[in-house]
Amino acid sequence: MNNVSMAQSYLRQAEERIRHAKEALERGNYPYVVRQCQESVELLLKAALRLVGVEVPKWHDVGPVLKREAQRFPEWFQVEIPALARISRKLRRERELSMYGDEESGIPPDELYDRSDAEEALNYALNVYSIVLKLIQQHKT
Repeated sequence: MNNVSMAQSYLRQAEERIRHAKEALERGNYPYVVRQCQESVELLLKAALRLVGVEVPKWHDVGPVLKREAQRFPEWFQVEIPALARISRKLRRERELSMYGDEESGIPPDELYDRSDAEEALNYALNVYSIVLKLIQQHKT
């Protein structure tokens, strides 16, 4: 499988997670929204890296890799990298908490997140999706 097809596959996987996040938002399952959005952002940013031939790391926050490899991307995408890296870092911090809660203090995920948190995470994911989709579409041409 080449880098373009891997990137497209990651894009499809991210789209599915965003769809699930939207459904979970309507049902009030806010921690699940956050988790699905984190996963979608991770997949999207790894798709961008794959697209330009960077081997993706096995960790969840690839923002530092995006910054390090910025010169591989078109100029318009390079401008977006600082914001993409911030989103990646912010959602990475929520990855375990949104699934398991704060085990140290005994607070379950449902008590950690509200609708506002979920909407913010979904907006992040949708923003990253639109940027990476543009990158992939331009790469095809």
